[in-house]
Amino acid sequence: MALPPADTPLYNHPLPDIESWLQSKGCQQDESDIHCWHVEQPAWKADIWMEVDSLLVRYLGAAQDGSDIQRSFKYSLTRQDLEEAIFSGP
Repeated sequence: MALPPADTPLYNHPLPDIESWLQSKGCQQDESDIHCWHVEQPAWKADIWMEVDSLLVRYLGAAQDGSDIQRSFKYSLTRQDLEEAIFSGP
C-alpha cells in the first residue's frame, strides 16, 4: 500500500494508511483498545491515541521528575511534520 505524499495533511489519509504508517514507525496496536498504539525507542517509549481530531502522544516517564509528558497533534499537520514531531521523542 502506497502512502499519500509526506506533505499531505494526516486528515487526508485513509485510516488503513495511518495504521500502516504507524506500523512502519515501529508502533504496535493495542489489542484491547484499538485506537491506542505503543512505540518503544532506545531512549524513550510512548503511547499514541487516535482521537477524533488529533493524535495524543504520552511519552512515558520522560519528564525530569519521572512523570509522563503529553502532547497533542492535530490531523491538519502533514504526515512529515507529525513524524518529525512525534518520533524525535520528548
